[in-house]
Amino acid sequence: MRVVDLRSDTVTRPSAEMRQVMMTARVGDDVFGEDPTVNQLQEMVAEMTGKEAALFVTSGTQGNQVCINAHTRPGEEVIVERGSHIFNYECGSPALLSGVQLYPIDGKHGAFTLEQVEQAVRPPNVHHPQTRLICIENTHNRAGGTIFPLEEMARISQFARQRGLRMHLDGARLWNASVATGISIREYCQYFDSVSMCFSKGLGCPVGSIVAGDRDFIQRAHYYRKAYGGGLRQAGVLAAAAIYAIENNFSRLEEDHRKARLLAEGLSQLPGVKLDLETVQTNIVIFDLDEAVVPAERLVALLREQGVLVLNIAPGRIRAVTHLDVSMEDVAFALEACRQVWQQAAHV
Repeated sequence: MRVVDLRSDTVTRPSAEMRQVMMTARVGDDVFGEDPTVNQLQEMVAEMTGKEAALFVTSGTQGNQVCINAHTRPGEEVIVERGSHIFNYECGSPALLSGVQLYPIDGKHGAFTLEQVEQAVRPPNVHHPQTRLICIENTHNRAGGTIFPLEEMARISQFARQRGLRMHLDGARLWNASVATGISIREYCQYFDSVSMCFSKGLGCPVGSIVAGDRDFIQRAHYYRKAYGGGLRQAGVLAAAAIYAIENNFSRLEEDHRKARLLAEGLSQLPGVKLDLETVQTNIVIFDLDEAVVPAERLVALLREQGVLVLNIAPGRIRAVTHLDVSMEDVAFALEACRQVWQQAAHV
């Protein structure tokens, strides 16, 4: 049976060409800093982000948490957006690993404003945790792959520097934001002290993320990566996949954005679907259901029977993500399955 997996862009499988470069990669012991392919990747990303150095890590969560730990001390506070990955999907790790507290701000489409940040920063007071770090997610997963406005980033960054605060960019899907806007990775990263980016989502790698910052920061991050059990040995087989992905799969992300738009426009025409097309800016489509028409859990189950996999991320809320393993024909197939399921539900 045909299966179209729209649950996430993490479900992509390495292509034959990617597997070939992995198989032939030059390797060494990365804990000793001797893996030539890892070193090449780190130098490539440092140049791309405009930072002094970079560090290969196993996952986006590890990358974010290594950065938080390297920027903060126990008892300090980190400002995040309420729907952010760091706040919702990283197992309470800021408290568990860094001993810091998160201060969530309610953003619009995943983005908050300078004025909100100014209100959130703690004044000097013995009763308060002291604000140390501001984290921005771009693109924003739970908001539907939305893009944080560059101008607002610049305003917040200027304020942070004036107040002696650090800035971290959770750029797991920064690749998508760059392709959608035409703004370079370097231009985005100039406003941050650190950035994390994933290779295992839209770029199609089986494993891996990377963090970048100045040399002193990366030295501290390296310590925390080791402490978290993230020291890898012959990691060049994974770094080779990431290099291939940057060189071959980065620019093609625009195709995924077109597929997401086609999917969103089709879904928006179905009865009982609430979908804000303004939020469909990259490769993620999130929509709400009138559960009187069809409950979300039932929809997911019925679509699975038709060979279409989507994710129920909250009561009445569904997420579908396009990626390199989904074609335009697959999107059309998924839309037809949705129409059939809606017809079926209407006669129950």
